[in-house]
Amino acid sequence: MAVTAKAAILIDGGYFLKRLPNVRKDIDTSDPHDVVKAISQLVRRHLEQLNKVYKTPNCFQLLYRCFYYDAWPYPNRAHKPISERAIDYSKSDVAIFRRQLFDALLQQPNFALRLGQVTKPHGRSWILKQKPQERLLKGGIGVSDLKDSDFYLYLRQKGVDMRIGLDIATITLKKQASIIVLVSGDSDFVPAAKLARREGVTFILDPLWQSVAPDLSEHIDRLTSGFCRPQRDSHAFDTEG
Repeated sequence: MAVTAKAAILIDGGYFLKRLPNVRKDIDTSDPHDVVKAISQLVRRHLEQLNKVYKTPNCFQLLYRCFYYDAWPYPNRAHKPISERAIDYSKSDVAIFRRQLFDALLQQPNFALRLGQVTKPHGRSWILKQKPQERLLKGGIGVSDLKDSDFYLYLRQKGVDMRIGLDIATITLKKQASIIVLVSGDSDFVPAAKLARREGVTFILDPLWQSVAPDLSEHIDRLTSGFCRPQRDSHAFDTEG
């Protein structure tokens, strides 16, 4: 049977890394090569599911391209709010992991990396975490009891969602693929999903077993997952896929 479809698989990297420990407890999420292995398995599983319909000799014949979206690690220094100790975020464990992950993904065939930026908004810096804030308000601790670990640096991703939306629109309008698989759970993509479906693209959502908002599930063709259903996940959804 001739190949009659091409699939683009779009992975929201921040969302994927957040959900991965819940859906793949066998993966070392601190090892970039192990994470790449999990991504490759996810892609293969989606192609295998699609190939139940198209029945190609090799499921990878269905693949147009994989896209992975994330942001470069925050590159600057900051000073802790209590101790005023300097910290270089470009050398943090998170930054090193992200750079190694990106390098490993670039070695994968049919893979495109789309990277936004992480910035510190002007006038915003350290934010008190919820638990110490509650203890402070209830009088359990005083201001003098606060520690550096009670705060986190306020950072914001820029350009990631925009790149996902633009790629959905481009793939759709240029007819580069007739199927889009989006690994995410963000309702910000509803307008892009609506555009794709209006143009005849089959839009499949994989939220990695996380429940999704009704306004998102309303504008997709199928809800499925490339990973097996995790045990003891209270946020799992039911699917036929």
